[in-house]
Amino acid sequence: MDFSDVPELTDAQLARARRVGRPPLGRSARELIAIRLDPDVLRALRVEATCAGIGYQTLIHQLLAAHVRRSA
Repeated sequence: MDFSDVPELTDAQLARARRVGRPPLGRSARELIAIRLDPDVLRALRVEATCAGIGYQTLIHQLLAAHVRRSA
């Protein structure tokens, strides 16, 4: 690809730029997995996450992490 005709970004444009992708959280990046959940369970988790003002995947992570800490 030839990008020679693309103008350079201004400072204002660079200030508005956002990072693409998710940064690692903690010591290492989180691992992407697939999980199958009952639709009613997933619906309830999404509602609870919305009420808490967080994403449902974050809520699932918090619940699983709490369980692991209690089980250790």
